[in-house]
Amino acid sequence: MLRFRFSKHMLFTSVLSLVLWNSGSSFEMYTFDDTPGLGRVFDGIGAISGGGATSKLLVGYPERQRSEILDYLFKPNFGASFHILKVEIGSDTQSTDGTESTHMRTPDEENYDRGYEWWLMLEAKKRNPDIKIYGLPWGFPGWVGGSTGNIYDDPDRTSMYVAKWIMGAKVHHNITVDYVGIWNERMYNTTYIKTLRKNLDANGLQNTMIIAADYASAFSWVTLTADILADPQLAAAIYGIGVHHAETFSSKSAIATGKPLWASEDYSTPNNQTGAGCWARTLNQGYVNGNLTGTIAWAMITSWYFDLPYFGHGLMNAFEPWSGHYEVSSPIWATAHTTQFTRAGWRYLKHGSGAGKLSQGGSYVALVSPDGKDFTIIIETMTYNGSMCFHPDLIKWFSVSPQNITLVFDGSLAGITYFNSFFTQLHAPGEPTIFKQLPPIMVENNRLDVYLGVNQILTLTTLGHGRKGQYPTPPPSKPFPLPYTQDFESYRVNEEPYLFAQEIGSFEVHQAGGKPWPGDAPDDPEDDHSLL
Repeated sequence: MLRFRFSKHMLFTSVLSLVLWNSGSSFEMYTFDDTPGLGRVFDGIGAISGGGATSKLLVGYPERQRSEILDYLFKPNFGASFHILKVEIGSDTQSTDGTESTHMRTPDEENYDRGYEWWLMLEAKKRNPDIKIYGLPWGFPGWVGGSTGNIYDDPDRTSMYVAKWIMGAKVHHNITVDYVGIWNERMYNTTYIKTLRKNLDANGLQNTMIIAADYASAFSWVTLTADILADPQLAAAIYGIGVHHAETFSSKSAIATGKPLWASEDYSTPNNQTGAGCWARTLNQGYVNGNLTGTIAWAMITSWYFDLPYFGHGLMNAFEPWSGHYEVSSPIWATAHTTQFTRAGWRYLKHGSGAGKLSQGGSYVALVSPDGKDFTIIIETMTYNGSMCFHPDLIKWFSVSPQNITLVFDGSLAGITYFNSFFTQLHAPGEPTIFKQLPPIMVENNRLDVYLGVNQILTLTTLGHGRKGQYPTPPPSKPFPLPYTQDFESYRVNEEPYLFAQEIGSFEVHQAGGKPWPGDAPDDPEDDHSLL
């Protein structure tokens, strides 16, 4: 646990009163100072719906529980409060845990009502109009690859397929897509990237920025950065470099590009306390170690069936729409330690004057609002065993010990007199302390003494908002209701049946007697609705 130097007028809470002051150890000093200038622009923290069909069961929840879950994910100052929502641009093809519907099954057919990602984006925007939307293809319909099956052989055709999804989002749903990727975990093509930028611009989508290339870190931090440094046209086409599972590091050449650097897919870890530790360490040390300014978790929520791959690797669980049961897991609150007290567009303090490693293990980052009026510090002391991620073999062993630290404030930060604070203790005996708000902490003579234990997260902020949102306990878990029948009469045309989890192709409700797709058996004219 932790203890601060309070003013004599402050009262100890029950949490703090259980902690013994570690008075026998010296205090290591860490300075927070904006005089040397500010660091990189913070692009935000987000999560992925897709890759694939990971939010499939969410849409079928009873309205009350579904709205509560969406609040935990997107509502500002309530739960995870994501800054970015990344969604799959569906292709009717298997992309991990299922398939998501394409908006163009043929070159001449367009439909912007298929699937549930449109609904999810609208619900996210309803709760937070400032949330950024990021689209990425995990696959493409067969016609996009043409006779060769290679989507890069005709970059105009492929880029227009993507551009039409972005235009459809705006025209049909009034959703602005802020970022778009190349092709999930497939080798990029520089001609395609430049063609995509050309066609986006030609269709009035100049403000949709390209993140390249959503591929493994070895190719992105080395090969792609070399291409960017050698090709000014490619450099102009790309806003930021996004890699998967960066393990908090980038490269000198990536930094030399001057581009924003993102972990555009990370986490992929069970949503227990160890997963929360992984996520907390990743969010801090991504900037400390690699200058990463955007981090996105796969998956946003476990809303797929139990026997499918990576079950439980969402930041929270909602996989029983028939019962309404869901679980708000600790990674949601590890997210909140950063997202509730920052916004995209804030600036990090520079390394050595507000970002770095702690001498006994752990890390700290600090961010300043664009107007300079607000300031947030996030500190984490995750241990190796307490924060294992999806690829533990890629993480070198490190040690973390309890420690006394002194925070020193200089420059324009010297005027800070107190902080609001939120605290998490993972892997402790008994019940963990998760995102607990503590009393305001007074700063004396521009200094603040803090005792840190291990597996802790501490947020100090000048902002007055932030809370651990809470709804009544969800309904209890229940088995799937067997026998199960469905007549599809309650669905609109083109809607996916809620409890069906397609693993290849796309199942959707159509009016009986309608024109079947080529190769399909004719509909029974006595049926009102049919499933194609």
